Amino acid sequence: MSKKTEFAKTLQGMNEQDLRARLADDQQRLKKMEFAHAISPLENPMSIRSLRRDISRLKTAIKSKQQQA
Repeated sequence: MSKKTEFAKTLQGMNEQDLRARLADDQQRLKKMEFAHAISPLENPMSIRSLRRDISRLKTAIKSKQQQA
């Protein structure tokens, strides 16, 4: 399975509170990565893109949970 499908399956089993907590953690991690990348280049700069996409998936999952309620 690809990382995207595994990530989507883990999101389905989480409630809205857990999704919001995960979103806050990932946003904080993104800020730290971007700051570290500005100071000295990261070994894998594509990880920033991957994290941004994961944050978008989290936001989409939260929005869909809100619409179901």
